[in-house]
Amino acid sequence: MKLISVLALAAGMFLGGTGIASAQELVNEIGGVTIEGNSKSNLFRTEKDSELIPRDFQKQPPLIPHTVKGYNITQNFNKCMDCHSRERAEVTAATLVAKSHYLDREDKKLANISPRRYFCMQCHVPQFDAKPLVENTYKQPAKN
Repeated sequence: MKLISVLALAAGMFLGGTGIASAQELVNEIGGVTIEGNSKSNLFRTEKDSELIPRDFQKQPPLIPHTVKGYNITQNFNKCMDCHSRERAEVTAATLVAKSHYLDREDKKLANISPRRYFCMQCHVPQFDAKPLVENTYKQPAKN
């Protein structure tokens, strides 16, 4: 236990406390490239305020038809709800958050969005103009 504490202290001093080397400098030294240089986040162009792309399967969460760059979702604030909440959706002409998002685990109605539905982008993602990387021959089964 003492050895682990000493190693953790040494690593902390080396990485930040003494100014010898930053974590980014270490990454550059080890890998030879910057983290920013490896970023693929700008590989695709985000569609801004476009028409909704149809869902590919039943119960698929809708895709986001606008950019979400700079959107903050924290414990105390959810930028998505500025437009999509019950109170604002009509004014902003945004899609109203589904009723299911205002239910707890026992299906009891809540005044505000359920904590389990609070982080929108765990299910909803922005639309992109990216071409498929591999061919997809999936066909939705016919409804009976």
